[in-house]
Amino acid sequence: MKVRPSVAIIENEKVLLMRYRYGDTDVFNLPGGNVDAGETLTDTLIRELQEELGIQIAVGEMLVAGEVILPQQKTDVLHCVFKASIIDGTPVLNAKETSALEVLWQPITSLNQLAMYPNVADDLQVILTENKGFEYLGRLDQVWY
Repeated sequence: MKVRPSVAIIENEKVLLMRYRYGDTDVFNLPGGNVDAGETLTDTLIRELQEELGIQIAVGEMLVAGEVILPQQKTDVLHCVFKASIIDGTPVLNAKETSALEVLWQPITSLNQLAMYPNVADDLQVILTENKGFEYLGRLDQVWY
């Protein structure tokens, strides 16, 4: 099973997301990436957000973890979402480092209206609005895009 960390960066009651297009569907991801050999999850997040969005971040506590297990994928993935904050820079897509089409700030209260990968929108919305602690979600009910 592969591990993929991502971050929930919150500013003004909005979450930073990256928009991708798969077929006819806009799919939204929390910024993050794949772990390189010898990297910790937080090191991966710091590197990936610098490369893809040109920002420096401070990584906080883990908010949620869940597994995507789909027969269409080459491997199963454990997704770990951390809270983070921007300490320098403004998020701007680097097309050489990501296939995302745009970066945007989405209201926390509307996360559950989006097609997200991984499908953590409902749980993340509750955790962020109710200031709940870490939650392990187990197997995520994920649509294949």
